[in-house]
Amino acid sequence: MMPGIKIACTYCLFLLLGFAVKADDGHALWLRKRPANPVNVVSAKQSPILEIARKELQDGWLGSAGATFVLTIKKDRSIRGDGYRFDGSGVQANTELGILYGVYEVLRRQQTGLPVMPTVSNPSYDRRILNHWDNLNGSVERGYAGLSIFWRDEKDAPAVTEKDRSLWLEYARANASLGVNGTVINNVNASPRVLTRPYLEKVKAVADIMRRYGIRTYLSVNFSSPAQLGGLKNSDPLVPEVAQWWKDKTKEIYALIPDFGGFLVKANSEGQPGPQDFGRTHADGANMLADVLKPYGGIVMWRAFVYAPNDNDRAGQAYTEFVPLDGQFRDNVIIQVKNGPIDFQPREPFSALFGAMKKTSVMPELQITQEYLGHSNHLAFLAPMWEECLQSDTYQQGAGSTVARCSDGSIYPQRYTAIAGVANTGLDTNWCGHTFAQANWYAFGRLAWNNQLGSEKIAEEWLQLTFGPEDAAGPAPAKEEWQQQFFLPVKQMMLESREAVVNYMMPLGLHHIFSVFEHYGPGPWYGPKGVRPDWTPPYYHQADTNGIGFNRTATGSNTLSQYKEPLHTQLANPATCPEELLLWFHHLPWDYRVKSGRSLWDELCYSYQKGLLQVRGFQQTWDKVEPYADAARFRKVQSKLRRQCLDAQIWKDACLLYFQQFSRRPIPFDIERPVYDLDYLMKLNPLTLQVFERNARQHH
Repeated sequence: MMPGIKIACTYCLFLLLGFAVKADDGHALWLRKRPANPVNVVSAKQSPILEIARKELQDGWLGSAGATFVLTIKKDRSIRGDGYRFDGSGVQANTELGILYGVYEVLRRQQTGLPVMPTVSNPSYDRRILNHWDNLNGSVERGYAGLSIFWRDEKDAPAVTEKDRSLWLEYARANASLGVNGTVINNVNASPRVLTRPYLEKVKAVADIMRRYGIRTYLSVNFSSPAQLGGLKNSDPLVPEVAQWWKDKTKEIYALIPDFGGFLVKANSEGQPGPQDFGRTHADGANMLADVLKPYGGIVMWRAFVYAPNDNDRAGQAYTEFVPLDGQFRDNVIIQVKNGPIDFQPREPFSALFGAMKKTSVMPELQITQEYLGHSNHLAFLAPMWEECLQSDTYQQGAGSTVARCSDGSIYPQRYTAIAGVANTGLDTNWCGHTFAQANWYAFGRLAWNNQLGSEKIAEEWLQLTFGPEDAAGPAPAKEEWQQQFFLPVKQMMLESREAVVNYMMPLGLHHIFSVFEHYGPGPWYGPKGVRPDWTPPYYHQADTNGIGFNRTATGSNTLSQYKEPLHTQLANPATCPEELLLWFHHLPWDYRVKSGRSLWDELCYSYQKGLLQVRGFQQTWDKVEPYADAARFRKVQSKLRRQCLDAQIWKDACLLYFQQFSRRPIPFDIERPVYDLDYLMKLNPLTLQVFERNARQHH
């Protein structure tokens, strides 16, 4: 080889090796391996979970080299459940799992530069569970990160490979590092086939892996399974043969999976079967299942996401159905309630069910996957949304009766406490489809453990665990430089991102005005004949020449009456209602004066413009940090932000041009002019950016 060519090849190899070092595919999540110091781990007891704790310490210890760290299992009244006590010399817990969680907390503090001071940490909820909306054919409902990590389309002959087991083990470790201790591995719109023997064998294989990290496995079940699988005449919960079928099936499950967690049920909702099909109540159905699970320690998570195609306000129907049943449920039934009364909107008030059911266990359901917040294309850090919900005061037992305290056992006695998050994971290399979507998985786990954590702290932790000075394109910068040039601006971007999404999608309390195309992009005009009204945006925005918004006061649907005083009075008056919820509760004239002094129409225009400008600002922020980020993740996020900016423009133009037909007012002239025509946008599929004839696909 000629010397010049040899030098060139050597240089290229050097560049490739450098890129390999700096490239990060995101698969390691917040558990990236860093150089560790030696540590002497001492434990009087030995077990598989304690061995994992020992290995985590040896692989990730950033404390003093050669230090001794003691793991102690010892009963302590100040420690509850799988909580723990720790300091710089060791972790103490009542359980082996508590030791593991304490080790992860110590390592998290070391890696984020926090002092490892004497601390007791107890979980806010006993059961901290991910809900996977994964179908048995491998697709994922509302999934935006590839196919299911649990299922493939295997025609009733599900198989398990070593690759599956390896991936499940990584998934289990990531969850355990946050304190997540449960996973529902199939869709709430459940196929009865998941209860057949071949599928239960695969569930067992999953559970055997999850158990290594203390994670219980749960299943969503179809309420009509006795009829569809067992050949019974019906699935009436009060028929003895139906109860016996469930009893036998439950016995079969526990024989395979002794630590099986229980059932998640979506019943009499969006076409799913349930006890009301037979004139029974939600309590009748839930209690029948609870009775067959109780001998094994299992629970029933019964979803309150119910609404019927009638003239009643959808936002109030869950309250109307469930509050009269308060006190009728078994103590191993938990009513699973979405954070808001509609359906995971970018902004909603908290569900009035929180605190209203005083004799029944209630658990929050949050959505980690971004069904309504731009899928995996948009950067939207959701911790502020969840914090907003959890810290909302219901006033059900006076001031301080927050959603968090009404659901974690602080106010009402609950046999079990729990919280669920609809997962955003899939087979994409980085698990979540968007690097920053990983932060939402992380945030759910941290809030499930401690529902008092602030969004800023969670963002700080995740950023420091997921990025670092070592990612820089050139020599690693000093920690202080990285903090100023990368950490602080990116943290601010994260903290503003959810509000930016609200601004360019649905400001001032607007909600559910999405396109028919998979809840992606704007579609305030969608309302064809034959579609039930509450599946169309005009039902929610109710725009006309007189004004806009949904009147939920006493002169409208009166759903507002479900909220306790003094909150009810505050929300009922437009002058005292928080402006971010104004159009959720009120239909107001276009010239209504808001706090800024602007008309409602002008405020709407400025809000959409603000959201668009915020996303452009995110683009600038991210481009500036390029020298401090690895090339692979930088480029992927940069590309996602470009798409988000395009989508924000579409949202702004579509909504303002559509609503302008009713307001009959000009868009303020200091706001950028629309760049799209309304006719074009009304034919656009925002998900693919392809144009269709309006009636080509009328699907919801």
